[in-house]
Amino acid sequence: TVQLVESGGGSVQVGSSLRLSCTVSGDTDRSNCMGWFRQAPGKEREGVATIFTDRGSTYYGDSVKGRFTISQDSAKNTLYLEMNSLKPEDSATYYCAADSSWSDFCAPEASLMDSWGQGTQVTVSS
Repeated sequence: TVQLVESGGGSVQVGSSLRLSCTVSGDTDRSNCMGWFRQAPGKEREGVATIFTDRGSTYYGDSVKGRFTISQDSAKNTLYLEMNSLKPEDSATYYCAADSSWSDFCAPEASLMDSWGQGTQVTVSS
């Protein structure tokens, strides 16, 4: 299994930047797809960004393309989400997730992930 712990959420103003971190531990050798998802109250969980950890390929949800960047530091077993030009509609609980098995498919779809962190809250106010 893979354990994930998010950090870095907070309350910011419109147009600000924020970086989320996800510390990954456990049986990571069998996992090559990780990502970030978010869920606002009353809405479905949305795929934000995913990354193939073995090759570095990244994928983004349409609502964050050009503003958010997913990256990893393998030496630190950490996944990051750099968020720029934040908007009120970005407010949500952000979750780090992983597909604990090796995969050739890594789209930002929640159904692909089977390991989840506890979430970190991001609030963007105008």
